[in-house]
Amino acid sequence: MTDPRDEPWFDHEAGPLLRPYTLTNGRTSPSASLTLLSMVRTTGRVAPERLAPEHANALELCRAATSVAEVAAHLRQPAVVTKILLSDLIDWGALTTRAPTAVNEPPDRHLLKALLHGLQQL
Repeated sequence: MTDPRDEPWFDHEAGPLLRPYTLTNGRTSPSASLTLLSMVRTTGRVAPERLAPEHANALELCRAATSVAEVAAHLRQPAVVTKILLSDLIDWGALTTRAPTAVNEPPDRHLLKALLHGLQQL
């Protein structure tokens, strides 16, 4: 028999019981300059097992180059919370980032559809 205190902090009607400011330790702005279209990818220098669960989940999503918007959608967190978590990982050397493609290029229709889909899931 499991101890009720060992149950995850999740209410099936309300969702996760951890508030976003708890995940960011009260921080409201990221240390790295990230946009929703910024691409992030793991460096392989930090093992997910050494990180807090929210950081480990974000790191796992970035094994391949992934947009900040897509990470936010998968984590089911607001974009600013995701940017703060990803900034932590960048600061720790766990992630690398690059700016989205040049402004002169037309936007990738598939990427925009994926972004829209991810935002609708929030």
